[in-house]
Formats: sequence, C-alpha cells, structure tokens
Amino acid sequence: MEITIYLSEILKQKGLSQRELSRETNIRLASINEMCKNETVRLPLDNLAKICCTLECDISDLLVLTCNNKEISIGDQNETTK
Repeated sequence: MEITIYLSEILKQKGLSQRELSRETNIRLASINEMCKNETVRLPLDNLAKICCTLECDISDLLVLTCNNKEISIGDQNETTK
C-alpha cells in the first residue's frame, strides 16, 4: 500500500516553482520539496487544503493510493490496474 503525491507534476502544469508555492501557502520550502520527491511521512490537513486551494485542484488530483497494484484516487471510486 502506497500513497503517491503528484505535487511536482501539478506545479509543472501550472508553471509554478516550489518556492512560489511556499510563499503563497506559507508552507516551508523543505516540506514542499519533500512532497515533490514523495518523501513526506506526515502531511498536515491544513497544508493539504492550502495547496489544493492555491493550485485550484482536488485532493484526488494530488494524492493517489495504490493497493495491490491498483491505483485508487483519493476521494474517487475509480480504480486503475497498474
């Protein structure tokens, strides 16, 4: 079981840097960097909310759960077999 954070990909799509997101959300740059590298161990819900609001995306765009080789978008009932 694994959760993948697609923050790096979303930042690229939006044309924003990690530093810009850090400034706009008041989240430490080191924390954003960890999320972009999928090294985050703990993700405070308020940080998740700030990121989604700033990037105008849904939680399911940002986080994907993989169980038994099936991708399950968080907050979505659709499954994709890897």
